[in-house]
Amino acid sequence: MNLHQLRFVREAVRHDFSLTDAAKALFTSQPGVSKAIIEFEEELGFQIFKRHGKRIKGLTPPGELVYQACERVLAELENIKRVGEEFAARESGQLTVAVTHTQARYVLPQAVAAFRKKFPKVKLILLQGTPEQLAQWVRKDQADLAVATEALADEPDLVTFPCYDWGHIAVAPTDSPLLKPFASGGRQIALADFDQMPIITYETHFAGRKKIDAAFQKAGVNIDLVLEAIDADVIKTYVGLGLGVGIIAEVAFDALKDKGLMAVTVDHLFGRNTTRIALRQGVFMRTLMYEFIAVFAPMLTPKLIDRVLGGGQAYDI
Repeated sequence: MNLHQLRFVREAVRHDFSLTDAAKALFTSQPGVSKAIIEFEEELGFQIFKRHGKRIKGLTPPGELVYQACERVLAELENIKRVGEEFAARESGQLTVAVTHTQARYVLPQAVAAFRKKFPKVKLILLQGTPEQLAQWVRKDQADLAVATEALADEPDLVTFPCYDWGHIAVAPTDSPLLKPFASGGRQIALADFDQMPIITYETHFAGRKKIDAAFQKAGVNIDLVLEAIDADVIKTYVGLGLGVGIIAEVAFDALKDKGLMAVTVDHLFGRNTTRIALRQGVFMRTLMYEFIAVFAPMLTPKLIDRVLGGGQAYDI
């Protein structure tokens, strides 16, 4: 038994039982992966994978236990590497933070600047992606931590911490009649008011879009969705061109920079959202990770983080 065999089993599962894809991920050959897995099964005395001909189709019951053990062993191996990084280069090295566009563009800049000022020798990498990608990167140790709103608290093998909450606003050109009745002390906008408006908002996986859809569906309002985007700047650009009313995160609106737009709060319609930091369950916490979290969410102390990492998957204020 060797670490290569454990990695081959793990990657086979992670790549939906495609040994070809697993081999590519490990920069080796498919026959080599197949041979190593067969030798591993022979050593154990049972099959790890279900097979249909020469293709593997899933895990056997004992194979499921083996896979879980492989994940634990390899996670601890990664922790050993992190220990080495911690004591060999405490104030240098690299920190990788997985983020959605909204967090990277509007929320993190001050935290990044403060962190860089304190640790100028550290290479800081921001990996942008969907919430699902962020979770996978943290789970696979391709990122040290993730910052996002959507679904992180529901991801297995991740521990999440709330940082702050935020809501949505509706935006339109200042000369547009669509939002004027609801601006500057006018009447409160209702879901039914959106029925006659062309809507521009986030793509399904981003920035609280699921709450927006759920609210309209519950109210029986069929909106005219003319454009979806992952980027609030894109949404504001097309709103400015008169294509429709935008629904964006409130942190993405700056009254000074967005002078051509008016904003109306819609918190009462779609509720508040919580941005969370996510860590892999059982991860070895390097000093750099604590320090980045401290500048972004000071209420998350090392003591609190350690306590939650010791048990449980989510922490709520």
